[in-house]
Amino acid sequence: MDLSVAQGLLICLLILVPLLYEWSPSFKFFCKMAFFYSWILALAVLAIPICAVRGRNVENMKVLQFMLLHIKYLYGIKIDVKGWENFPLKEPYVVVSNHQSSVDLLGMMEVLPSRCVPIAKRELMYAGTAGLACWLAGVIFINRKKTDDAISVMSETAQTMLKEDVRVWVFPEGTRNHDGSMLPFKRGAFHLAVQARVPIIPVVMSSYKDFYNIKENKFTTGTCVVRILPRIDTKGLTPDDVADLADHTRQTMLSTFLQLSSTPCPASGEHAGHTPCSAERETHDVQ
Repeated sequence: MDLSVAQGLLICLLILVPLLYEWSPSFKFFCKMAFFYSWILALAVLAIPICAVRGRNVENMKVLQFMLLHIKYLYGIKIDVKGWENFPLKEPYVVVSNHQSSVDLLGMMEVLPSRCVPIAKRELMYAGTAGLACWLAGVIFINRKKTDDAISVMSETAQTMLKEDVRVWVFPEGTRNHDGSMLPFKRGAFHLAVQARVPIIPVVMSSYKDFYNIKENKFTTGTCVVRILPRIDTKGLTPDDVADLADHTRQTMLSTFLQLSSTPCPASGEHAGHTPCSAERETHDVQ
């Protein structure tokens, strides 16, 4: 290709990209999301050698947390945290949080307690540099397609929590939910808490609808409220109590989510046979 032609194409590109960024919401959304994921992968490259010194260790989560905390400033997102006093200072526990999108990462890193690691789907372990960094930070990976493997991992996690004073963070919906509510909770986190006899700490992140909406290709500046709710004790509970425990926790979190997000309670007709904002009773897989 002739050098002058290449230079002309480059100039056109340099002019066209900023114009598209300003005029096309879809293009702007694509650019912001591409940078979001690319930046995380780049930060993981820096984190890997630092974490590798200690090997796979839950303390490495502090390295990832430190590196990721600044992303909220790049995107102009303010995170307002309420209820810090509800995090126990010393003891293992299970944190359960609603799951709206990858932006949850910002809220999670803002409030992540010490010696706390997320439970994530096994596919994340193969996400390039990010997967390796997560593995080094002690992230617990489970194969959600194989219930027996997931149960085994949860059993090992319960023992690790007690022996090594580790806390875990679980998204019990199991997948991202963009519909402004909460999906039914899978019960793995609650089986884990009952088996380990540790409390559950619900964490609710308000709706992102004012600044982030994947269906509308919107990603602007805004505020997310994160509320840490009082602990829910599991002492004396048995596996037979897990269903009620999961439903009670979901109902409490959903009520808080709707309040934080200024969303009216769903009409009774939305869930036939149930009272508004009540939790659906279903049979769920392990995490």
